[in-house]
Amino acid sequence: MASFTIGLDFGTNSVRAVVVDTSDGNELGTSVFNYPSGDQGVFYDAGDDNVARQHPADYLKGIQHTVRAALDDAGRFANFSSADVVGIGIDTTGSSPLPIDGHGTALALLPEFESNLDAMVWLWKDHTSFQEAEEITRSAAETHPEYLNKCGGRYSSEWFWAKLMKLARSNPEVAARTYSWVEIADWIPAVLCGTTSPTRLRRGICAAGHKAMYHKLWGGYPDERWLASLHPELERIADSFSTEVYDVSHPAGQLSKEWAELLGLTPGIAVAIGAFDAHLGAIGAGIREHTLVKVIGTSTCDIMVAGAQDEELDVPGLCGIVPSSVLPGYLGLEAGQSAVGDIYNWFVNQIGPGEAGARGHTALTDEASQLLPGESGLLTLDWHNGNRTVLVDQRLTGLTVGMSLHTTQADLYRSLLEASAFGARVIVERLEAFGVPVRSVINCGGISARNPLAMQIYADVLNRPVTVSAGLQTCALGSAIAAAVVAGVHPDFKTAVAAMADKGGATFQPSTHVQVYERLFGLYRQLHDGFGIAGAKDLSAVMKELLTLRDDVMRSRLSTAA
Repeated sequence: MASFTIGLDFGTNSVRAVVVDTSDGNELGTSVFNYPSGDQGVFYDAGDDNVARQHPADYLKGIQHTVRAALDDAGRFANFSSADVVGIGIDTTGSSPLPIDGHGTALALLPEFESNLDAMVWLWKDHTSFQEAEEITRSAAETHPEYLNKCGGRYSSEWFWAKLMKLARSNPEVAARTYSWVEIADWIPAVLCGTTSPTRLRRGICAAGHKAMYHKLWGGYPDERWLASLHPELERIADSFSTEVYDVSHPAGQLSKEWAELLGLTPGIAVAIGAFDAHLGAIGAGIREHTLVKVIGTSTCDIMVAGAQDEELDVPGLCGIVPSSVLPGYLGLEAGQSAVGDIYNWFVNQIGPGEAGARGHTALTDEASQLLPGESGLLTLDWHNGNRTVLVDQRLTGLTVGMSLHTTQADLYRSLLEASAFGARVIVERLEAFGVPVRSVINCGGISARNPLAMQIYADVLNRPVTVSAGLQTCALGSAIAAAVVAGVHPDFKTAVAAMADKGGATFQPSTHVQVYERLFGLYRQLHDGFGIAGAKDLSAVMKELLTLRDDVMRSRLSTAA
């Protein structure tokens, strides 16, 4: 009999649902719901540009809208029936925790807190806790260096404990009403199962391991006495956590009768443990050893897996090395860049030619594609939202050097595309320096599908073939694959991935521009280290070297034309 699963992908600005055939991963139905609150779903604070929050009510509305609409869409196919949907999987942004009360209700859903930013979801790109992250890093380095070894050597303001510590300090009223602190990757599946009570809620190893310093080497979460030394509220709230966490081969529970009626599904179907979007996106893209999967969206998350024999592996600057956080039985390695699509959107919508949205991107991409690498004389650091990997420093900002009175918008736009690729190469070089070979690259997400110029730049800068996933919803597909495993349709992830994962689309090969990008990348590393690492070398030659490179490229263009 045919069976189907639903994958829900909760992104920064919207939630997406796909209905997938478990036999081959074919997408039968899809729907997207844009979050209605805030600015494209995000609440900001004019007085503090580090603030980025979301309202959990948007997630609940999004579930109902997208699942119903995706089921209706799938109804076009004669072999589909909603009665044959056997499971739901969920992926979300992260670290995006929220405060809940003793019943598991998000505080922002209570009338007295519905407009309180601190009671909402602390979105992944909220960096208000930069000071707390530094304190956590210093304290762990002195007393528990093992904690830092498994999260890249430095704790980030994007992550779980730093955000809770900031809440405890900045809003004692909300902190006092907070019984527990939960990643939305764990809370949303619990909502669907009716198990949001902290005593019943199941937490996933993905969020716990990569953002909350959970590891079996020290018996789970960090020592509570150490948490108390950071702030007493951390110890109190940590007491609400179960010591057991689960990988995505386990169910979070079963779909409740209430939600089954709201969605038009069968009560009791399996709901998979939640995980972060990039981790399940890597599964949807067909991840395997020695393959780097880049989920390129508002930010970029880089995911690899390594065999269990590499358990002692530590890589400075990574966002964690966690057993079974991606594929059960493998180490999950996470890295990334704090802004990619966000940078392109910023330029198009605020600096660019006046055409916002897709048309603006298309126009600038067309113009930028007429430029040769190095022709603009520009070089950019992609730190507009801080550096996630490998510096792990959210107090870094974007920078472009080489501008003149002849610089155009297309020059700047191409430089931003190149900066993203240079940042990606820094990550690849760090992985390989610590014994993790990157032999192939899969890029997925909307930017990968819509911007061939960017993909060619990635291939040239990385000097590796770059394959673009065929589908646009690899994260949601990965969630649907997890649902198929917990529903028992496939016995394990190896079988499920072989049957259902994306089969890949176009592949971009390195071109004749590789050598020019080698020169540009050398200059990028000088800027990267000069501004990101204390005591780095003199930068006075960078601008002049950019001019020399630009002149060499222009002479090459003229000689080719002649």
